[in-house]
Amino acid sequence: MHNAAFGALGLNWRYLAFEVEPKNLRTAIEGAKAMNFAGLNLTVPHKLLALEMMDELDESAKNWGAVNTIKFVQSPKTKVQSPEVRAIGFNTDADAIAKSLREDLKLELRGAKVLLLGAGGAGRTAALKLAAENVAELFLVNRTRAKAEEIANEIKNKFPSVKVSPGYPKNHVDLLLNATSLGLKTDDASPLDETQFSLSQTRAVYDMIYRPAETKLLAAAKKSGGKTANGLGMLLHQGAKAFEIWTGKSAPLEVMRRALAAVPSPASKVSFREH
Repeated sequence: MHNAAFGALGLNWRYLAFEVEPKNLRTAIEGAKAMNFAGLNLTVPHKLLALEMMDELDESAKNWGAVNTIKFVQSPKTKVQSPEVRAIGFNTDADAIAKSLREDLKLELRGAKVLLLGAGGAGRTAALKLAAENVAELFLVNRTRAKAEEIANEIKNKFPSVKVSPGYPKNHVDLLLNATSLGLKTDDASPLDETQFSLSQTRAVYDMIYRPAETKLLAAAKKSGGKTANGLGMLLHQGAKAFEIWTGKSAPLEVMRRALAAVPSPASKVSFREH
């Protein structure tokens, strides 16, 4: 979507993918600085690690506690100093998930009851954003309960008006949101424990996974009659914001949307890259 956007605006830019081990992340960021990259996107598991590697954090990264976009900024050259390149960390995921939920599910977040699966980097960002949007109740489920409890306590401190608790709800909710990686592979177990919560108890299901376009969770939710959406809208909006941060130009949203829609689902092996 980025290369399509660069082409549409006549920019001589290129977006490339690099696989970097967590232990080499700092070196990779410094290398990108040295090669005069305009910026970077970071995927799992780098979003939390990068927080301590930035020269500066934008308010978005401070608020949501993760970095998924880096912009390299060069300071003016002086007579006695060479220009310094600074890495500024941003988070474009939080606003993107809220936009996608509103657009793709026509869901009003204020006053909603939400069950969120996953308390990793993506889950934490989603939980904090939902709380900031004034959801009424938030239920956090994670394989390791302690991580869900940690996020619940953070929300209680930052957003005391939001009722938050770890574990499954006993009654109906407006939204079930999957922020885990379960569903990327055909043999993955469901992220939802249906002995604890039935899909008939929610009005809508959103899965952050976008490849495959329909996970087992979304397919089951459709059979239950609920609204469903995958994470393609979130991917689009976080990418559009990153584009604007790097270029200073308005993102050609429809060009980027069409480029995403044209990408075929992989036929076999899938590797997880969190958007």
